[in-house]
Amino acid sequence: IVNARLSCACPLNPRQHGFISASGCSENLKLLQLLIRKVKQEHKELGVVFVDIAKAFDTVCHQHVITGLIGRGVDPHIVKLMGEMYRAIKTYIL
Repeated sequence: IVNARLSCACPLNPRQHGFISASGCSENLKLLQLLIRKVKQEHKELGVVFVDIAKAFDTVCHQHVITGLIGRGVDPHIVKLMGEMYRAIKTYIL
């Protein structure tokens, strides 16, 4: 339910393949292979950039996320739920 409501208010870019139920990694690799093959056939240059966004989300202030949800008109109950999910969270490694 939360995902459905957030998807309406905050739609993902069609190029987004992370954190969704799709074969994003394999699809992106196939796309890259196709691009490389095409560039080789046409004897052109290709530049590729890989961005590692590991731990990117935990650098975002949770209050900014909540403010963004409010700004997009997300149902107040969902905003409250998201706020509660991030309130005083901790991770323990045993």
